[in-house]
Amino acid sequence: MDLREVTSFTDYFVICSGSNTRQNQAIADGIEKDLAEIGERANSSEGYQTAEWILLDYGDMVIHVMSTEARSFYDLERLWRTAKPVEIPPDPADGRVN
Repeated sequence: MDLREVTSFTDYFVICSGSNTRQNQAIADGIEKDLAEIGERANSSEGYQTAEWILLDYGDMVIHVMSTEARSFYDLERLWRTAKPVEIPPDPADGRVN
């Protein structure tokens, strides 16, 4: 979600969800690993142990890895509905969607 015209605390939200605690932790681990490889480190992170809602704060980008239940309950897409959606194109290197 592009928040640049909506708020000043960050530019983008990335919102994703997994089906269980272990999967949410694996998603967060993968994100941190991939971003560390290009020199990006999170300013802070929260919620890893319980993994219902893992928040990774990269300053200009805040990543939310949520359980499907938490994502439905908090409904960040509705809360921030004035933000512009951002489509993430497939990675041509492996054909998967990032």
